[in-house]
Amino acid sequence: MPSLNPARLSGIAAASLIALILLGLAWELWLAPLRPGGSWLVLKVVPLLFPLFGILHGRLRAYRWTSLLVWPYFAEGVMRAMTEPAPSAILAGIEIALSLSLFLSAAFFARVRSRSA
Repeated sequence: MPSLNPARLSGIAAASLIALILLGLAWELWLAPLRPGGSWLVLKVVPLLFPLFGILHGRLRAYRWTSLLVWPYFAEGVMRAMTEPAPSAILAGIEIALSLSLFLSAAFFARVRSRSA
């Protein structure tokens, strides 16, 4: 089994977080909003902005909090994938994948950094 590289995990976490933010914005403003012209549900990305600076700068505390913060986005993705029609269901599947990627990379990064400290 290959060792977990903190730099690689950090990059995956940062990319997943940024992609999740961009997906939330695009989903609720252009791709498949609940109402034509966009919806207030776009504000769901605001909590993801709080750990962004810490993730980009490799702060261990940000990774720990992000691994907890990501679960409502996973739950929303599961719920919307099962209940909404095609465009939203596909976007929900992407949200599920990004949420899992963010959780796993943040959790493993926190674990590796805690052991090395």
